[in-house]
Amino acid sequence: MKKYLDEDLTGVEFRECDLSRANLVGVVMQDAVIDGLVTNLVVNGVEVTAYVEAELDRRHPVRVLIRSDDPRDLREGWRRLRADWAATVERMRRTPGIEHRGVNDEWSAVQRLRHLVFVHDSWFRRCCLGSTDLFTPMGIGPTVEPYREAHGLNLSLDPSLDDVVKVRDEQAAELAAWLDEVTPEALAARAPVPDDDVWPPYARGRSVRQCLGTVLSETFEHHGFCVRDLDLITASAAE
Repeated sequence: MKKYLDEDLTGVEFRECDLSRANLVGVVMQDAVIDGLVTNLVVNGVEVTAYVEAELDRRHPVRVLIRSDDPRDLREGWRRLRADWAATVERMRRTPGIEHRGVNDEWSAVQRLRHLVFVHDSWFRRCCLGSTDLFTPMGIGPTVEPYREAHGLNLSLDPSLDDVVKVRDEQAAELAAWLDEVTPEALAARAPVPDDDVWPPYARGRSVRQCLGTVLSETFEHHGFCVRDLDLITASAAE
């Protein structure tokens, strides 16, 4: 790995990089932003991950619900996630066209919703239900081959916000109905992932609860990203 010594990295951007075991010594880090899967982070001798997680839970109580193993908490967590997304969709409807805009090389809101279509098909239908059906064509999956445009995905599609929301509402109802019936024992069971070469290949051996966790966390995280970017777009338009 490259070692940086006495270099000016002001304004540098690391995107989709693995910085595990990175060691920053004697650095100046002012006005920096870190966004990603961060664990065991030590700042000036203090392990700060627990502080960060506690503050995120305070700001977003739904995080606690979607980490629970109790079906009642999961049902309430899913209800809140859907309410948050519904409010954000209505916000987009008040500014037509904003749903197709992206900032800082990030996905647009519609693309994020299309990714959640894929997440539902892959991590819920496939991993929690054992489905071998083709994925919804409008879904956006991983960028790696051979999964990027496979198992029914069609990246040439350009659906409207209404088109994507209709599919997401149907998927949300499907998941809600399943949560109404699921038991702790069913959640703890081994996920019925089909034995074929379809995304996600690394889900085999996980529990149903772990696979459901991916659906819930992706729904939460992408909503946060979406709101963040809509705020940036709105602020830029107001300048």
